[in-house]
Amino acid sequence: MPSLERLHSFAICLLMAALLGACASQQPPPPAPSPPPQKAKPSVNKVRRNNVAYFLKRAEQALRKGHLTKPAGASAYDYYLNVQKLDPGNRKAQTGIQTIVVTYVERAREALRRRAFTEVGGLLQRAEMLAPGNPLVAEVRTQLVHERGRAQLDLPQGEAIGLPAAGLRARSENLVTQLRQVAQRIRREQLRVIIVTGNDAEGRWVYQQLREAVPGYRVRGDIKIGSPARLLLIKPSGGVQ
Repeated sequence: MPSLERLHSFAICLLMAALLGACASQQPPPPAPSPPPQKAKPSVNKVRRNNVAYFLKRAEQALRKGHLTKPAGASAYDYYLNVQKLDPGNRKAQTGIQTIVVTYVERAREALRRRAFTEVGGLLQRAEMLAPGNPLVAEVRTQLVHERGRAQLDLPQGEAIGLPAAGLRARSENLVTQLRQVAQRIRREQLRVIIVTGNDAEGRWVYQQLREAVPGYRVRGDIKIGSPARLLLIKPSGGVQ
């Protein structure tokens, strides 16, 4: 039989083995992986620069399409204003707005050569709203006054009958009725008529209404570009036949 001493040693060995097994089973779990590092948010200045670049690009696209000040909110002018709000001293925005003003002035010069005085006034008004006191606008406005005066001198003297601008644009029935009545008088009194309108298309339309009102009669007259729109009725005794 084993001795007491040997049994005691065996018990100690069993106890140590049990303790080692318990320690091994109670080891702490491996550490959890750390979350990936978050990307730093862009700075306020970087966001502003990105927005400026975006609006400048959209403004250039609008310019190429001819969207100078319309449609509202999506025109070149509106995009340049957005740039100036973000960067008040932005030179590209300043140059872009100046380009729009010059474009309107050049269109006004072309309309002035055609003596489309109403169109000239509208274009200059748009340019002046964008750049008050612009010397180019002032120069063309002076030319407009001069050409209007020349146009008045070029017209013969006669009885003037005003043509309402709104009715002329809308080709209204009231204006058609007025023109028919005038046509009857032209035939009755053998008058010559000078048609003064803002553009050639309006003048041709007025002449067509006069002709259709007196079928078989040749309405003698001419079309002049000028403002305000009106008819000049000239009697034969005035020397114009």
